Amino acid sequence: MAEATIPLSQTALLLCDLQNDFIHPEGAYGRAGYSAPAIAAIPARLKPLADAMRAKGGWIASTHFTLFTGKGGEPWIDPHLKAMRPFLKKGDFVMGGWGHQVVEELAPSDLPVEKVGYDAFYQTRLEWVLRKAGIRRLLVSGIVTNGGVASTVRGAHVREFEVTVLEDACAAFTEELHKTAIEALRPVAKISTIAEELATLS
Repeated sequence: MAEATIPLSQTALLLCDLQNDFIHPEGAYGRAGYSAPAIAAIPARLKPLADAMRAKGGWIASTHFTLFTGKGGEPWIDPHLKAMRPFLKKGDFVMGGWGHQVVEELAPSDLPVEKVGYDAFYQTRLEWVLRKAGIRRLLVSGIVTNGGVASTVRGAHVREFEVTVLEDACAAFTEELHKTAIEALRPVAKISTIAEELATLS
């Protein structure tokens, strides 16, 4: 496959929105009781691959959903997001805050990029950063499979990155949504697993 010709030095493990405010029990979603076991399980499952990538010269990139703020620190929350997640409040997903950071199991990130929409390439510096680092291949993990992951994978595909989706390192709020999203991504990305990618690094 074409991916095999791309060296690890030009490969990044992309952590899509694996942030404390999404995943940690004390984060914004956890405090609101809005979580799923499959999402909570990702960091521990993914840690061995992240560690191996670092040890062997690969990159760790991360996207960080961000609520930018106006005067007084009040967050700018789009109406559709406010309707879906009415529990979001001042201090959640704020740039530089604890909740905005990658979960501890997977930190640090070499290339952190804040984002405002589902597609991490939309109005962000993600493509610029990846090109500057010489990255040509992305191993994509994160949440949610049918939202930020799917949109970002398609964004990477149209920008001609080699994209591999780690099926067991992504999750949605239901298994059905996850599986449907994975199937829909097969035409634009290779579908792999953490174990399969770890085996290529050994």
